[in-house]
Amino acid sequence: MRSNPQPTGHMDGNDLVLVRSFRAPIGDVWASLTRPEKTAQWFGGWEGEAGPGKTVRLQLVHEQGQPWCDLLIEECVAPHRLVVAMKDEQGAWRIRLGLVQAGETTELRFVQHLGDRQLAGDVGPGWEYYLDMLVAAREGKALPSFGDYYPAMKAHYLAGG
Repeated sequence: MRSNPQPTGHMDGNDLVLVRSFRAPIGDVWASLTRPEKTAQWFGGWEGEAGPGKTVRLQLVHEQGQPWCDLLIEECVAPHRLVVAMKDEQGAWRIRLGLVQAGETTELRFVQHLGDRQLAGDVGPGWEYYLDMLVAAREGKALPSFGDYYPAMKAHYLAGG
C-alpha cells in the first residue's frame, strides 16, 4: 500500500489507464484477478460459471450496501487478457485487464473506456483505490482508506492525468 497515495494513472483519449507491477509470476497475479476467493479480498467475490460469453454475479463488498451486479465476461485469454462489462446504478463499465511478465515482474495494465471524459474525476481515484487494495491484499498489508484517494485525486484526472 502506498502511504499518502499519489495518482499514477492517465487519460489516453477517453481511456482511463492505470498500471501496477508485481514481483510475482503471471499466473499468481492472474489468480488475484479471476478467482472469487482472491477478488473478494480487494474488490468483491463472485459466483456463477465463468467463461467467455458468460455472466457471473459480482458482489461489490467495499461499496455502500455491498450491492450485487452482473458481470459479463467478454474475453478471457488466461493468463494474459480479461475483458469484462458490468452495469450498475452508476452506469455501464467496460474494463480491459492485460498482464505481461518480464523476468520476475508481472505488469497489470488496466483500461476503462469512459463515454464522458469528465467521469475521470470520479472514476480515476476509485480505480487507484481498488488497485492499491489489490496490492495491499496480495502483500498481506492493511487495506487503504478511500478518503485518501477521493477527492484528493479528482483534479489530476480531470486535467487528463
